[in-house]
Amino acid sequence: MEQQAQGASGTSTGLHKGHKAALAVLAVVLAASIWAYAVDSRFTYILVYAWFGVAYGLLLQYGRFCMASAVRDLFAVRVPRMAVGMMIAVALYALVAAGVSLSGFNTFHPNPLGWHILIGAAIFGFGIVFTGGCATGSLYKAGEGNVGSMLVIVSISFAQAFVVGSSGAFDFLAPQEWTAKAVAKDMPAELAVTKGWFDLFTAGYIWDLKATTAAQAFGVAESSGLAIFVNLVVVALLPVAVLLVLLYAIYYRPGHLRRAKITAPTFGDHLRGLWSMATSSRNTALAGAGLGVLAGAHMWVTGVLRDHYGIANFGEMLAAMGRRTGLSIQDTVFDPGYWYITTQEAQWGGWVLERLNWPISDNIFFGLDNGLPPPWLNAPGYMSIGIILGAAMMALARREFKWKLPSLEAAVFAIVGGALMGLGARIAMGCNIGAFFATVTNGDPSGWIFLLGMAAGAFAGVKLFAWWMDWQAARRGDELSLG
Repeated sequence: MEQQAQGASGTSTGLHKGHKAALAVLAVVLAASIWAYAVDSRFTYILVYAWFGVAYGLLLQYGRFCMASAVRDLFAVRVPRMAVGMMIAVALYALVAAGVSLSGFNTFHPNPLGWHILIGAAIFGFGIVFTGGCATGSLYKAGEGNVGSMLVIVSISFAQAFVVGSSGAFDFLAPQEWTAKAVAKDMPAELAVTKGWFDLFTAGYIWDLKATTAAQAFGVAESSGLAIFVNLVVVALLPVAVLLVLLYAIYYRPGHLRRAKITAPTFGDHLRGLWSMATSSRNTALAGAGLGVLAGAHMWVTGVLRDHYGIANFGEMLAAMGRRTGLSIQDTVFDPGYWYITTQEAQWGGWVLERLNWPISDNIFFGLDNGLPPPWLNAPGYMSIGIILGAAMMALARREFKWKLPSLEAAVFAIVGGALMGLGARIAMGCNIGAFFATVTNGDPSGWIFLLGMAAGAFAGVKLFAWWMDWQAARRGDELSLG
């Protein structure tokens, strides 16, 4: 009878070891948050980033949400499931972002439009095929115990720091025109803008480009109704609808009609097919919807906090708190105000290099714009940490957490692929989140150019990876036959 009672009790609670471990992680995060708030209530600003990160991580792991998976599945096995989830997320983020814009708390800033987006995105897309995860995907997979993904994060971090901090070694990559334009900008003496190709690239090329939303480009930004229509409908919802139809027509329709035994499909059959495609993976669809809403809410909450504290950048608050270590010469730090990945990881790598006496702060990226705050004061950095912890909670609760050590080959792929992702992200001025997801949802059409370049790079990566696997299999077959 006692055993039966225990069994009944265990069934009623439904808690297994994974649930308890997940709750333990949650308790640690809660305790740390309470402590931070007790130290200084202004750390609420950091906690917002951290808790939105946790929420992102929960949903990313729940839906196995990853841009690398989306392009790999499309090009390697012709499955559109993840790409459809991405489009759902874009549509809902755009809708929420439109509401945030109307409320006056939108923190988005558009990216400069130029050829660099295609090139950087192609390099980034090529890299994600070999790492098995995009920047965000690597974070949530690290939360599942994937050591290979942890190597990707380390590689992305240091690769970006080396790219922006390489002083003089790769200046031959920069045309003389960039140097002349950089000198003409009359930058502060603390910055060596004529030494370091990335500074020349930034001051001599990027700063001369126009960064604008579609509404601004068409001169309707002052009219809220027209601005919403252009930024939301023209830039986000219409392209999403077109892409969903293409995904259905190219990838999903043949199999769907065959399974449904439909030989002469009507318009209604195709509509039902589109719905079937969108709901074919419940977890992915729900995760996409949740991520879209969360990303918009994150922007609104950060905007409200900035208004409450009377700041435009977290660096101002750190300066007011007397915590000036790592601030840029403008008293700023990287503080996007919305979901963004890679720049905070670059700061992690740069901070470590600075501890090793590498002169890393005399450039535009760290010295003028983003600063190098210590990791414990890096607000967006807590978002990345939150993604890892949120994913760990979900993986533990679903019994999917497992330490996974990569093979030597996989470790090399992780490091090299991560370095390519870091290089591509810096050239394109963002990754698949900052340069695509956050842009197209806020009326910046440059994100679609990023997606095009990333898809091209990923397609090339899939083809090369398939060739590599075939070559490896053939070599092993030859070795077995000789044996």
